[in-house]
Amino acid sequence: MLEFIWLWVFALIPLPLLIYFLPPIQKQRALLYIPFAQEFSDTVVPSMGKKHSPLLWLAMLVWLLLLVAAARPQWVGEAVDIPRSGRDLMLAVDLSGSMQVKDFELGGQMVDRLEAIKAVAGQFIQQREGDRLALILFGEQAYIQTPLTFDRQTIHILLNEAVIGMAGQKTAIGDAIGLSLKHLDEKQREQRVLILLTDGANTAGEVSPKKAASLAAEAGLTIYTIGVGADKMMVQTLFGRQQVNPSADLDEKTLREVAESTGGRYFRAKDTAGLAAIYALLDELEPVAHEQETFRPHMALHVWPLTAALLFFVLMLSLRVRHA
Repeated sequence: MLEFIWLWVFALIPLPLLIYFLPPIQKQRALLYIPFAQEFSDTVVPSMGKKHSPLLWLAMLVWLLLLVAAARPQWVGEAVDIPRSGRDLMLAVDLSGSMQVKDFELGGQMVDRLEAIKAVAGQFIQQREGDRLALILFGEQAYIQTPLTFDRQTIHILLNEAVIGMAGQKTAIGDAIGLSLKHLDEKQREQRVLILLTDGANTAGEVSPKKAASLAAEAGLTIYTIGVGADKMMVQTLFGRQQVNPSADLDEKTLREVAESTGGRYFRAKDTAGLAAIYALLDELEPVAHEQETFRPHMALHVWPLTAALLFFVLMLSLRVRHA
């Protein structure tokens, strides 16, 4: 259906007639002399004496179209039901220097840990229809890249733009949890979830992971921690190829305690397939509720009468020049 936001604008329709029939103002000396002022006035405001003048009708039409545009017409579509769970789901991603280790395979090529997270987490984000998502990036410092929003596309784009080391080379797991607590909506006390991905131990920050987890449990925040990194990897050394553990610094004990103290779980992602399986399991642990919310799409239409008014005004000027 068609709606006008500012319907009162149509009360201005008789304004040109009121101005025309106002008592004449006593002539005074002009402060500014314009040589062509009379010709311009005759062009824009045709003589009212010519009741059937095409210029008069065009001027009236232009005025009406301008009022229609000023009233801000919009087309309101049919009501659409969209799913909405009301869940606050935050994703905290480690950007410390150790994330550049290439121990994940993606598309037949070895990639670093962050690239693997981007590929798998991107699919997870796209599936979270109805949830409010937030993106937290942390290294030596933690900061909110994207606040809680229903815009999954923006979350996905900003995750892909994340760069290793942009938040420092160390890892502040406790600060990342603390920052997520500050960003929670106090009115929403249920269905709060934080998914924290890291490949190391807490080596920076002002808050310890255990202390932050204790505060999270009090606030009703469920934390799922994911330890990222392979447990064995072949590297080239002076003595030939040797097998090493690239995840020797991963503090699995602390990550497990953090998750279990908040009612969550700890997962270990040793490869891309394992990481994808973890996200699939998280979809089952934190299913999307199917509550309905009604939305009516709006499409602004003021550009059409505004364009028509401009065209008719140009036509009016051309007719005036032709009959001059």
